[in-house]
Amino acid sequence: MKDESLLHTIVEGSTTLDVYAINTSTKGPGTKQQLPFYNPSMTLNRDISILIVQWLIDALPRSIEILDGLAASGIRGVRFIHELTGSSHVTINDWSPEAYALIKRNILKEQETKASATNENIHRLLATDRFDYVDIDPFGSPASFIDSAVRGCRHKGVIACTATDTATLCGVYPRVCYRRYFAQPLHGSIMHEVGLRILIGFLAREAAKHEKGITPLLSYSMDHYMRVYVQLENNISAANKSIEQVKSINVNEFLDTEYMKHEKCIGPLWTGLLHQKKIFSILRNIMELKKLDTQKKILSLFDLFEDEADASPFFYSTNEVASRLKTSSPTLQDVLKNIHSSGYQVAKTHFNPCGFKTNAPYALIKEIFS
Repeated sequence: MKDESLLHTIVEGSTTLDVYAINTSTKGPGTKQQLPFYNPSMTLNRDISILIVQWLIDALPRSIEILDGLAASGIRGVRFIHELTGSSHVTINDWSPEAYALIKRNILKEQETKASATNENIHRLLATDRFDYVDIDPFGSPASFIDSAVRGCRHKGVIACTATDTATLCGVYPRVCYRRYFAQPLHGSIMHEVGLRILIGFLAREAAKHEKGITPLLSYSMDHYMRVYVQLENNISAANKSIEQVKSINVNEFLDTEYMKHEKCIGPLWTGLLHQKKIFSILRNIMELKKLDTQKKILSLFDLFEDEADASPFFYSTNEVASRLKTSSPTLQDVLKNIHSSGYQVAKTHFNPCGFKTNAPYALIKEIFS
């Protein structure tokens, strides 16, 4: 193990553990380094995973196997050991010898019996063992890990996937996006939603190869990363159902041509729902029993996720509509109220604080802004 003088003791959630040098930046994925990496800006990411895995434990009628597959400092897996209730076993894995030594140290500190540390190539691990929850949180793109995650995840299990290659998914590097995800991105006002849907679509296509279908439970784009939780169903019917929702599209199929003025075909990407609306009341109840550092922010996010859960893909932005129409922008609340009173569906979205999703015609939107 590296010099123990480099270790810091931190508390996250209700878990105390040792980590190497702390990244003090509030945003960004940090820089790749030899020592196992701890990033405090990802606390919300880990807090939500605590809620999802607890939901899964409560939902499945068996003891579940949990894998933190690319664990680095091991903080997510150690938190699973300490903060989850019910019958489960946690495998915390990293190929780095330094990470493996640190994980073993923190498992010993917790004095838990329901966990194991492994120092394996994750592809080999997922080829030989099966899990009910597979967490893939790499440095950069998760694309090369998805096939193994699908093969190693059981029926009704959940794959959690983080992507920090947001510039690629958002169209800054379209050739890289095509190379990694076999999809054409879009660089513009709705790029984060397009990128997230490309990621989910890639998951659905990788699952379909193994005759498995996916259901996104919760998906979001935030700061420097995108995060998705999908539940697998192992049958051909489910595979067909989910793959039917993966398409190459013209954005004008969902947003008015006059607004977008964009004829480029993008995708293939996921055109279905990003969230399961019914899950949020359950997650809120679970949250009441947990000690989470980001609880207030999660509650605000859940309100937005629930609001946009049934909405169609893509959104308008009050700022952009006003700019295009060369007029001042009404408040988002006034826009929502006027669209709703006209009999159309409308919802806020987490992708943009000025954004709204609606099935109202663009002519009505222009009238509201005039």
